[in-house]
Amino acid sequence: MKTVLEYVFFDERPRDGFVRLVEKQGLKPLLKADDDLLYVLLPEEISDELSKLVEAHYDRMMTLNQTLFETESDPEAVGDHVAGITLQLQDGKNAYARVDPVLLARIMEVVTPEEFNSVVNAIVEAVENPDTRSPCQRLRDERNRWE
Repeated sequence: MKTVLEYVFFDERPRDGFVRLVEKQGLKPLLKADDDLLYVLLPEEISDELSKLVEAHYDRMMTLNQTLFETESDPEAVGDHVAGITLQLQDGKNAYARVDPVLLARIMEVVTPEEFNSVVNAIVEAVENPDTRSPCQRLRDERNRWE
């Protein structure tokens, strides 16, 4: 790798989730560790579309990383317990929603970051584009439109 993008993690679990995603995208990450830091190195020459996907996934993994740190560390050492999720808005901006770290950690134990992101994106879509029809009515309307 000539020039690289460097992603830093503090826990193996989010790092490994990140590595799985980039490998599925055909990238061959280089892993290294230094002190308590875990690094994932990727080639800098990736498409803009893939770069956006990787960055969004990294944000989710960093949220998980922070949640794991806060819920599994000594409370005296950690201080305040906060966690959040990144919301991608239609205009391209990011917003951050604060979530109870214990609740977020419980969620991340049973769903993948991708599944959770799907739920979050559906909520963002519903807030930004309200539709008062029930899900059943929407389905009927879609079927009628195609008939």
